[in-house]
Amino acid sequence: MNHRLSRTTRILHRLTRRAFLRTSLLAGGAAALGVPAIAQQGNANERLNIAIIGAGGRGAGNLEAVSSENIVALCDVYEPALAAAAEKFPQARKLIDFRELYDHASEFDAVVVSTCEHTHAFATLPALQLGKHVYCEKPLTHNVWEARIIREAASRARVATQMGTQIHATDNYRRVVELVQSGAIGAVGEVHVWVGRAWGWQATQEEAQAANDIVFVQERPAVEDPVPEGLHWDLWLGPAPARPFSQVYFPGPKWYRWWDFANGTMSDLGSHWIDLPFWALNLDYPRTIEASGPPPHPEIAPASMRAAYEYGARGDLPPVRLTWYQGNEKPRLLTDGAIPQWNSGVLFVGEKGMLLADYSRHMLLPEATYAGFVPPEPFIPASLGHHAEWVHACKTGAPTTCNFEYAGWLTEANHLGNVAYRTGKKLEWDPVALQAANAPEAAQFIRRQYREPWKLV
Repeated sequence: MNHRLSRTTRILHRLTRRAFLRTSLLAGGAAALGVPAIAQQGNANERLNIAIIGAGGRGAGNLEAVSSENIVALCDVYEPALAAAAEKFPQARKLIDFRELYDHASEFDAVVVSTCEHTHAFATLPALQLGKHVYCEKPLTHNVWEARIIREAASRARVATQMGTQIHATDNYRRVVELVQSGAIGAVGEVHVWVGRAWGWQATQEEAQAANDIVFVQERPAVEDPVPEGLHWDLWLGPAPARPFSQVYFPGPKWYRWWDFANGTMSDLGSHWIDLPFWALNLDYPRTIEASGPPPHPEIAPASMRAAYEYGARGDLPPVRLTWYQGNEKPRLLTDGAIPQWNSGVLFVGEKGMLLADYSRHMLLPEATYAGFVPPEPFIPASLGHHAEWVHACKTGAPTTCNFEYAGWLTEANHLGNVAYRTGKKLEWDPVALQAANAPEAAQFIRRQYREPWKLV
């Protein structure tokens, strides 16, 4: 808890020094990050009443992870997924439209949101406003503005929140953070983060097949496919612009490639991979963001791109440049053979050496330099498990590690990589006004108009 409070206080002080007096951070204040208002103090063994929004796909996994609690409601726009979940929890209320769930708010203490990302904020915000604990899949929201709205609402609500970045709970990530923060490689001035996944807009079907992409589409389908039985397509679209149903959107992660529903690999896998340097280096908002890749497609996120972020000094920590690479884009140190050839990874470059990590392993480089190196004694406690720590926090008021205060800043930054890519400009970012003054055209990607009658605030 002390770490989280100091992080928020640090951001407040930095913004205040820059005369950003109107920032909404000041309205909530660090005290808003205290014990959840409806935490069941001293009742850690009582079962929570949990409502599930999104019960199929990733939602089924999240449901299983909290199944030891009292599942009181199930929501899904796809009736076969709803029926499958209801077989395991026949006593739960069954709903198609998650908005109707909040007519029964007295029946549940907490909500697990596992919808497609274009409806994350719409399912999450009412829960926060009602003082309910929330677990939401990554990325937390569909755009920058929504991330700010959700983060601020969580601060006011003072409930237990967690974004679904499960790798954050692993021991490997903790050991990497400890090595960086204890100075094993000295002050870190640059970080390279790359992922091998190349899903998204591909120039040819051969490229898509080579990338093991499950979908190859160059333009919006002109032919309407029959809507699968039991799928409430208009509800699935939610606030997104109306369009005829096509199998290129549903089922599974096919929707992930389309700007109307998601943000491709940058915001999705960035939630996992950029999480590590974000944590280790106490990052918050970037000063500038620039990106490159193929010419932006108006509807489909790219398979390959790169984005570079410049972060300012943070207390005693120096400025740092973080570069993201996806698909065919790779860091020079990797392509030149200067480091082990990992398909995906995070490389911290420090004054004394380098630290290479992925989800399950890490190594200090050059290896000869670090022969016999003794790592620091672990100082970050082991997680109870990503879902378990959230459940525990709901009941006791204990902190979570990917709460919406932390996840909100991470999500904003990840989305900004796509904003820079789509505008083709180096963004000079104002974190209070939520705008890049040098790129007014970015506004359409920072916040979008919703289809009637959908409204977030």
